[in-house]
Amino acid sequence: MQSTNRIANAQFTYHGKTYKLVPNDGKNTLHGGPKGFSNVLWKVDEYQPKAHNPYVTFSYFSADGEEGFPGDLKVTVTYWIIKEIYLVVFMKAIPLNKPTPVNLAQHTYWNLGGHNSGTILDHEVQIFASYITPVDDELIPTGKLEKVEGTPFDFRKPHTVGSKIKEVPKGFDINYALDIHKTRGPIKPVAIVSEKKSGRVMELFANQRGVQFYTSNMLNKTMGKGGSVYGHYDGLCLETQGFPDAVNHPNFPSVMVAPGDTYQHYMLYKFSTKK
Repeated sequence: MQSTNRIANAQFTYHGKTYKLVPNDGKNTLHGGPKGFSNVLWKVDEYQPKAHNPYVTFSYFSADGEEGFPGDLKVTVTYWIIKEIYLVVFMKAIPLNKPTPVNLAQHTYWNLGGHNSGTILDHEVQIFASYITPVDDELIPTGKLEKVEGTPFDFRKPHTVGSKIKEVPKGFDINYALDIHKTRGPIKPVAIVSEKKSGRVMELFANQRGVQFYTSNMLNKTMGKGGSVYGHYDGLCLETQGFPDAVNHPNFPSVMVAPGDTYQHYMLYKFSTKK
């Protein structure tokens, strides 16, 4: 997925040239197309399971024209476990010969209640964002920014997912424009998730402008560990990212990366428990 989330009509125009992508979500492209980066074989570059802070680095080479995207692209992702309570994810991409859209995401499904523990409706969520990028019926951004104040999308203060989801009949699947101007440093607070029964708390920090909040609305009898079956609302995702369909909205922050520049995406998860 050189570009995560959705690209309208499976195409974009850059410097007067239109690039036709491979549609896989109706007429649109989702997560890079049918052969997105989540559906390819990555190479293990380095693996240090016994290091003080164990880590693994994967790499992938995306050739010019793959799924319609321009340019050769070298991509790496590293996962670190630090002091047993931090998970760091670092994604890096280097265009080799042409400008190309790069907007990578970590699409992890979280349920702090633990394996096969039911839905995430009782999870309490706080998202540090005052705006969303609203979408049309095909989940394509309209190009506008809308305040979350007074809407069911307002998680600036902690709320359980279940307390708001009835106002969003299809579940949450929306990009939040993070309040990055309110914080300092290379990574910013994105969200805090907690679950009362287990006492588990997950804090997320990142260096991206947006985060997709998704409540697994499309999971349907998905087989998991130990034969467990997962369905609607059995997990939630917080995918830090550039804005979806930014290639077709000049008013959105650009996700184009040119040769000589490097895309860098940092995510830091901190795990703790409440007594």
